[in-house]
Amino acid sequence: MKILILVVGRTSTDYLRRGIDLYLDRLSHYLPVEMKVIADVKPSKTSLAPERQKELEGEAILSQLTAGDRLVLLDEKGEELTSRQLAARLEKISAQGSCRRLVYAIGGPYGFSEAVYRKAQGLLSLSRMTFSHEMVRLFFVEQLYRAMTIIRGEPYHHD
Repeated sequence: MKILILVVGRTSTDYLRRGIDLYLDRLSHYLPVEMKVIADVKPSKTSLAPERQKELEGEAILSQLTAGDRLVLLDEKGEELTSRQLAARLEKISAQGSCRRLVYAIGGPYGFSEAVYRKAQGLLSLSRMTFSHEMVRLFFVEQLYRAMTIIRGEPYHHD
């Protein structure tokens, strides 16, 4: 199984970018993983409405999907899991063999379009608190790494 993390807009904060790169490198020892940046839609001088911005970003997200992908959105309305539960979920999806590529999407400042919600097979929340999209990227790749160490029985995670 491969993991693709789709993010809207680049990570501009240096220390977050370094942290994300660190965990992506660590994750690559367990499975193929890629973080792909979807260009964010910059509101023009004519002030693009948030709904239209979500639609345009949503089209870009959906264009990255292929047959056999399983799309999970990181969303404030999503299910909250413990690190062990995330590990168990990843292990189950991998064992089923029905998913060639697991795609996690982190949306832009206004979230996802209705078309993206309709296509998603799951919603995942990291917390009920709100974080910047850049921070979510770091927190999520660390959690994926943690999940892989749990699956492998390595000593990174402590209960």
